[in-house]
Amino acid sequence: MTDGTIDHIGIATSSLDESQQLWSILGFTQGDDQINSEQGVKIRFMHGNASTRIELLEPLGDDTPVGKFISKNGPGVQQIAVRVADIEEAISSLLSAGVKMVSEAPTLGADGHRIAFVHPSSAGGVLIELVESNK
Repeated sequence: MTDGTIDHIGIATSSLDESQQLWSILGFTQGDDQINSEQGVKIRFMHGNASTRIELLEPLGDDTPVGKFISKNGPGVQQIAVRVADIEEAISSLLSAGVKMVSEAPTLGADGHRIAFVHPSSAGGVLIELVESNK
């Protein structure tokens, strides 16, 4: 299912450009911006050493998941993404273990990867994103 690899950490922000400044000072380099209309978010990955990535998430509106997160919690860590080899297998294993999913069907995420989310109520209050990757 997974080898315990963190794919990235997602940070909700009101401004990609403002958030990027800090990460650039810390040695991260900017990737290309992406829009995920389905999730209502503008995405900018900041790349560190090896495969270390920070995903900056700017909402396209207040009624989007990231917009609602910022309204409720303010800017900050929104999710931790775990790399999985087979997302259907991962979802099935988690459901069999009684884990609640936000959605039981994968959707398309950044960089064209299939993703799904573990509900925070099953993960100690943390939103976990599953990212299917062949890396």
